[in-house]
Amino acid sequence: MSILIKGAGVAGLTAAFELASRGFEVEVYERSTETGHGASHYAGGMLAPWCEREAAEEVVLTLGLAAADWWEKALPGQVTRKGTLVLSTERDQSDLKRFASRTSGYEWLDGDGIAALEPALSGRFRPGLFFAGEAHLDPRKALQGLHQALVAKGVRFHFGAEPEGHYAQVIDCTGSAAIETLSGLRGVRGEMIYLETPEVTLSRPIRLLHPRHPIYIVPRDGHRFMVGATMIEADDDGPISARSLMEFLNAAYALHPTFGEARLIETGVGIRPAFADNLPRVVETADGFAIAGMHRHGFLLAPAMARQLTEKLNVNDRRKSA
Repeated sequence: MSILIKGAGVAGLTAAFELASRGFEVEVYERSTETGHGASHYAGGMLAPWCEREAAEEVVLTLGLAAADWWEKALPGQVTRKGTLVLSTERDQSDLKRFASRTSGYEWLDGDGIAALEPALSGRFRPGLFFAGEAHLDPRKALQGLHQALVAKGVRFHFGAEPEGHYAQVIDCTGSAAIETLSGLRGVRGEMIYLETPEVTLSRPIRLLHPRHPIYIVPRDGHRFMVGATMIEADDDGPISARSLMEFLNAAYALHPTFGEARLIETGVGIRPAFADNLPRVVETADGFAIAGMHRHGFLLAPAMARQLTEKLNVNDRRKSA
């Protein structure tokens, strides 16, 4: 069965990898000149099903539990399994207790426990929640890695111009572009920044509870830190707002004052497509299927959506053969 996947973000590349690994003939079309642009480019890359469960349905936890294993198998060595640390300022400790009441998979840490995990935070926070089973990866490296792995598997990529020809199935993984064609999708604006400083060392994502947005700080290579992300009900992809920028900088400074001397090296905005329940799904379309509505769960739930797509294609193939 010949399949064309439209979109080379996390949903499209993950679906292509899963299908190609199971013997399907796959091609990928991306309207830009390279893979991994759009919302996937600005993702945090956190494989954090228990933390996400705090503000989402149980299905996010159940579908996301296998994500780290999937990514590790697809891209050996790119997954960092050091858990997630959730903290709050002293005045927001009631929010920390509320966070704990809405999920599981954590242990409470006192100040010494936090310092043992992150020496840079010694004496700054207590208590905290540690989710030891969670993981993270660098989204940009992961998307490049999937692209290279797919090329090695014989998957053809088409950039810029959509290929002509007949395909048994066309899979729409175009992210926010699908808002115009799929009923029920809306845009949710997500903003982020990158800071650079050699003066702070962190080993894992830190979630600092915030009254408006769950702000996280994720370490990257090269003394860089991704700080995000807003969730604003709008499909405006213009530059980052002054308010969001101030909130990110204030959160980083609250985590460690040395971030006040960091260099701001990048800001970014992406539009996350979402359904009313903020859960992704595989949707049947006139040409095949669509993986849509990834919202803030792209890297966490893309493997599960790819498996669901494969199952639907196998069922359709069996029906045609019957």
